[in-house]
Amino acid sequence: MPVGRALAMRVGSLILTLWLVSLLIFLAGQVLPGNVGRVMLGPFADAQVVAELNRKLGTDLPILEQYWHWFSGAIKGDFGDSLSMRAPVAPFVLKSVGNSAALAGVVLALLIPVGIGAGIVAGLRAGSLVDRLIVLGGVCFSIVPDFVSALLLLIVFGLWLNWFPITGAAPDGAGFWTAGYYLILPALPLVLNLAGYVARMTRAGVIEARGADYTRTAILKGLGPAQVLFKYVLRNALVPTVAVIATQSGFLLGGLVVIEALFGIQGLGNLVLSAAKTRDFPMLEAGVLVMATIFVLSAAIGDLAQALLDPRQRRRTI
Repeated sequence: MPVGRALAMRVGSLILTLWLVSLLIFLAGQVLPGNVGRVMLGPFADAQVVAELNRKLGTDLPILEQYWHWFSGAIKGDFGDSLSMRAPVAPFVLKSVGNSAALAGVVLALLIPVGIGAGIVAGLRAGSLVDRLIVLGGVCFSIVPDFVSALLLLIVFGLWLNWFPITGAAPDGAGFWTAGYYLILPALPLVLNLAGYVARMTRAGVIEARGADYTRTAILKGLGPAQVLFKYVLRNALVPTVAVIATQSGFLLGGLVVIEALFGIQGLGNLVLSAAKTRDFPMLEAGVLVMATIFVLSAAIGDLAQALLDPRQRRRTI
């Protein structure tokens, strides 16, 4: 199959997936109880005034017509106005995505070297005491829920030792490094929870790659240990790890509701939770749609990264 045609089909499948997700999100929002006009005007507003507002907002139109107005606006970045904030939804969503991206960036900056580094050490020294300690530690930390470890870290490092701020929201106007410092404590429970899984995936890949025929052939050719490790072992061992990290990146950008609420971070997960509580349907639908888009794109980026690392994956993907 030609490369251009295969890429076009892949992009088309992504677009179709996002369209189906948008349809499901909109229909789910329509199922939620609550009258939009009544939510905006309050429970004691006159019924005629509520009906007039619904007419102006278009919420009295047929569902398919409402969906078309909403979807055509969402493509342009216009998600309508928030019912609770009485302002356009898009700026709130963009700000929350930026806050979530900052937290995800700190998590990945700690997770990638710790998880992959520990996995490489364990794989190269399989069966040793170091290997067993890394695997055992990873399993122990991964089974502890992130909100439990977050509370413990908050009490120890935030309250007792006072090493880090107890909030993840940096003051207005804070610089890059100051903002990152405020996000270290919220990032630590996520790093502890995910590092063990990433390390075990890397360890398994390293062990498999070291015993593969291409590695033995490279050694017989007289290549040095460093060249064998970086060119043959790690390039193949990290293929599944890349997929795991890409998938977790989507989760880090939209699924950290508990962590964001605990540390006062106005991220995407916290935004969706607040919109659901206040029945702010435009904000809720926009937040969930952006969250779903992030998950789909992160999975696609993971596939692309796998294809770049492994020609066999490239042939399957393309």
